[in-house]
Amino acid sequence: MALMNENKRERWAVCLALTAVLLTWSAAAAEDIRKNETVRAIERVMPAVVNIGTETIVEVRDPFENLLRDFWGPYYRRRPQSTTYSLGSGVIFDDEGYVLTNEHVVRRATRIWVNLMDGRKLEAVRVAGDETSDVSLLKIKAPDGEKFHAIPFANDDDLMLGETVIALGNPFGLGGSVSKGILSSKSRRQPREDEPLNVADWLQTDAAINPGNSGGPLINLKGELIGLSVAVYREGQGIGFAIPIKRVTEALGKFLSPEQFQAIWFGARIRPGEKALFVNSVQSHSPADLAGLKAGDLIKKINDRTPASFMDFSKELLANGTNRPVRLEVMSGPKRRNVSVNLIPEKEFFNERLIQSKTGLSVQELTLALAEQLGFRFYGGFVVVDVEPDGPGDQAGLKKYTIIQAVDGQLPPNLVELAKALHEKNKGDRIRIDMLTQVRRGVYYGFREAVGTLTLRK
Repeated sequence: MALMNENKRERWAVCLALTAVLLTWSAAAAEDIRKNETVRAIERVMPAVVNIGTETIVEVRDPFENLLRDFWGPYYRRRPQSTTYSLGSGVIFDDEGYVLTNEHVVRRATRIWVNLMDGRKLEAVRVAGDETSDVSLLKIKAPDGEKFHAIPFANDDDLMLGETVIALGNPFGLGGSVSKGILSSKSRRQPREDEPLNVADWLQTDAAINPGNSGGPLINLKGELIGLSVAVYREGQGIGFAIPIKRVTEALGKFLSPEQFQAIWFGARIRPGEKALFVNSVQSHSPADLAGLKAGDLIKKINDRTPASFMDFSKELLANGTNRPVRLEVMSGPKRRNVSVNLIPEKEFFNERLIQSKTGLSVQELTLALAEQLGFRFYGGFVVVDVEPDGPGDQAGLKKYTIIQAVDGQLPPNLVELAKALHEKNKGDRIRIDMLTQVRRGVYYGFREAVGTLTLRK
């Protein structure tokens, strides 16, 4: 009897196993075998891809225009303006309608619009842009509360040579364009501050980047943004390039900072994306540094509330200003802690005193008014008004009324930016100074070009 029961149990087990196999086969048959990882990634991302159109009004210059206007007055009809058009692609990265694209796609545009995948055509405004990184940030004009499909970001350095990548775009507003390839090469050199990106800094792929795809997303099989398509190498076959996501997030951290919008010093760069509130870097002696914020921290709350996104965090930070301390709840590894950051106007720290302490020079911006006061026939750059004896500037050959034309090949636009550039340097760092020094010619003074090397202190 026991043997018969055992046989029945075995038969039931076999039947159940066969039933499970048949159900599995049935489910597999019901699923379309064409829907592989590539198709699923494209389906997740494509609603966030947009076509970008721009309109640029170009003034027509006529050398005789003033003469004609003076002589003919109201009878003279001004020559018409010329209009140029540009088309590219972009990608929505925030559900409030913020779009990433290439700066060269929208630079100098007088009007910008985006074509969405659902067929709508909406105007957009340029929020910020940077020719050095060739990244631009746009905002779609849409009714308050409307949400858009957004793409997630990949981690900065989560790239594998040979992995499958997909280039997406919406060229000419005709619909989605997709090409597939592999990641052929990562960035080939370390980033250099304030130096335009070129081939050595870009990602390389053999995924075809079609005309009009500039500014569109380059994604991995997870549907994450790993770069912005930027160029195609015309002399080669199947060679395309993209700005790495690390450089994109660096640009966004700069665009959406209190320093950029309000000249208020926070001193930390926050990374948007999957870890939307990840602290990328902290400047020494900054309010963020003095409050104890560290690179690698994860910000969980701002002013006692959890931000919905990176954009939400940036808006709260900008709205806070210098009126009251910013309260942040952060995670440092497994530890949770609270910090309070007192933001200050940049000019309270980045000023003539900082410049003097590091260089031994007292300088002023050579404005038109100051140039006229000093009797100079030109203006621009910085004029040395005092030199500390035997200080770094004196040892580098700078004298009173020397004109600083560039520091390490760059001319900061004002004293605050000059002080910020020097603050990033360490004690003992050597900087190149391009200058004009006064020389006496008979009873007159003139200027000659010179180059000096200044060793910073502090």
